[in-house]
Amino acid sequence: MDFGVTITGGVSPFQIFQQNERGTASIRICGKCRRVHLSQELPLAFTPVDRSAVTVKARVALESSGENIVPWTLCSVHNDEEWDVTFAEVPAGGPYRVETYMDYEGWDGLSCTRGDMVHHIGVGDVFVIAGQSNAAGRAKDPVEDAPEIGVHLLRDGGKRDLAAHPLGETTGSVHLGHFENHNPGHTPWLHFAKILKRTLGYPIGLVMCAYGGSPLRWWNPAENGALTKNMLEMLADYDLHPKAMLWYQGEAEGFENSAETYFDRFSAFVASVRSALGQPELPVITFQLNRQFCECGLELDRQWGIVRQAQADAMHRLKNVWTLATQDVAMFDFIHNGASGNLVLGERAAKCALANLYGKQRDWKAPEVTKAVLTAPDTVELFFDRIYNWINPFDPPASLLPFEAEDEAGFSKPVSYETRTETLVLRFDRPLGKNAVLHGAWRSNPGQIVPWDCMRFPVMAFYGLKVTR
Repeated sequence: MDFGVTITGGVSPFQIFQQNERGTASIRICGKCRRVHLSQELPLAFTPVDRSAVTVKARVALESSGENIVPWTLCSVHNDEEWDVTFAEVPAGGPYRVETYMDYEGWDGLSCTRGDMVHHIGVGDVFVIAGQSNAAGRAKDPVEDAPEIGVHLLRDGGKRDLAAHPLGETTGSVHLGHFENHNPGHTPWLHFAKILKRTLGYPIGLVMCAYGGSPLRWWNPAENGALTKNMLEMLADYDLHPKAMLWYQGEAEGFENSAETYFDRFSAFVASVRSALGQPELPVITFQLNRQFCECGLELDRQWGIVRQAQADAMHRLKNVWTLATQDVAMFDFIHNGASGNLVLGERAAKCALANLYGKQRDWKAPEVTKAVLTAPDTVELFFDRIYNWINPFDPPASLLPFEAEDEAGFSKPVSYETRTETLVLRFDRPLGKNAVLHGAWRSNPGQIVPWDCMRFPVMAFYGLKVTR
């Protein structure tokens, strides 16, 4: 209906506005106003009347109770029918509703005062999701991960909605740059967002821009960059400057034999996104690759190992990039994380965000091997950067541990091991050469045994760590 006060721009249902450093957001709303008389009989009839005395007011109310968040505010009326208002400091929280109404002198009881409302909006933090299929989500195994008011999604169809799986479905798609050619499934991100929302006490918004199967070159503007262009256009269309980027990608690099340049190209991609958004320190939360079950040779294994090492290096060499472990979580198929595994990864990402973005005390960082020291011709002691409890290799036969030494003579596997509180001692099947390196959990399918810091996290994968003497 076009009588009374109508809202035509600035806000839509389920919209989450990114808060600023003061914990508020500026929200500008606009629309039209039309003064009419209502008949006293049914069916109703509407008669336009003089608009000159029209006053438009708007407020922001808490959805649950109706109490004011921003009290009734006089709007500016232009050309007798267009109006706008800016709520300069709407505090983080929600869900809210925006409510409008019309008032004027000499109200006679018949003139219409109704105004549009927009429900389920909020002020909080928005996260953009990018990468390939494990970011877009492919798990189809059932798991309870229900939608929750206050966790909302900008869908590919251009509409904001209550976030529910699958986040990347393309019904009514208007952003065809990342139009999925398969129905996506469960992702880590709804669980991630619910944990943040419950902990922080304000809404979380998600923007899904991931695309299944995409290699890094489709994201890196120095190569192809079409998917980054599409992501930036989508963010610009809705005037979004995200709190952080959630990134899961790298499987394609092994199959394209491009792992050796992954770190440099990933660095260029991150720099380009930060520059385009005007956010030079935009945080990035990412993962090391999990596993894949395709039959493969040594070259593909090396590619996956190199990518995993580059992902670990990114955390240490790029500011505000944090990398999380994955190789313990369940799979759905030959290369995609299962829904139960995604719940684990979503929780890990949430802990990382709470610690690094919000200053909460959370344990999020997996242990990493920092050095491998030759203590005997055939024996190497592994040292870790943080073991808070004790190393738990799960007591398998040594042949099942995911560690291999490599030197001029080829590969060497452990034949026995000793677990100490903060180190792991590996004895190999032969003496190691002077240029030996060590690989850990590196193959595309490293096996099911990955040692843990007990009750915390599995050890991060590594590739090409020099054995020192």
